[in-house]
Amino acid sequence: MPPAKKTILVVDDEPNIVLGLRDALEFEGFRVIAADKGQDGIALARSEAPDAIILDLMLPDVNGYTVCEQLRRINAYVPIVMLTARSQETDKIRGLDAGADDYVTKPFSVNELIARMRAILRRAARGAVSVPETLTIGEASVNLTTQTVSARGHEHALSFYEVELLRMLVERAGQPVGRDEMLSKIWGLEASSTNRTVDNFIVKLRRKIEKSPDKPQHILTVYGFGYKLATA
Repeated sequence: MPPAKKTILVVDDEPNIVLGLRDALEFEGFRVIAADKGQDGIALARSEAPDAIILDLMLPDVNGYTVCEQLRRINAYVPIVMLTARSQETDKIRGLDAGADDYVTKPFSVNELIARMRAILRRAARGAVSVPETLTIGEASVNLTTQTVSARGHEHALSFYEVELLRMLVERAGQPVGRDEMLSKIWGLEASSTNRTVDNFIVKLRRKIEKSPDKPQHILTVYGFGYKLATA
């Protein structure tokens, strides 16, 4: 018997967004349920026990922060991704404080949102494996919650994919992590000798973290295989 499909609850009052997410998520093998009001979303969360929730901040009856807090009272651990048209840092932090696991600003890439859903479901499944939200890598201070890195007097924003690469490397610090595994687990793509996606993002990370990106001391290449993290 095939494994049961994971259920994603979408709480959003924009029909086109719900339709697009439903089509994309169902194509990826998820079961999708939806509500266009916050209170209806809370009721569905109680009755359906979804595996993850995509929650819009701006709803017609109650704001997403309040809905998120109510959802957390129902289930303290269900992954929640918050959607919003706002991009201010304070809104992001408020959403995370309300209990959201991740935060996506509209307009967004559906493919990236699906990658985020896979990532937080993967983290939820791992359970005991924990990566601290603040890290020190050489002279760089990394905050995975605010997706920023501070090094040598400069602060840089980190993209979702840069954060997920760091999470994977930190979880297995000192151990080689295969390029193909990164490509599969983070991007959901099959390995290809011509796909340089991982390498391109490693280059970006080194520019933000390493003192000398062309002579890295922390994000090291394992030739013919992938990369490993040396934090010392």
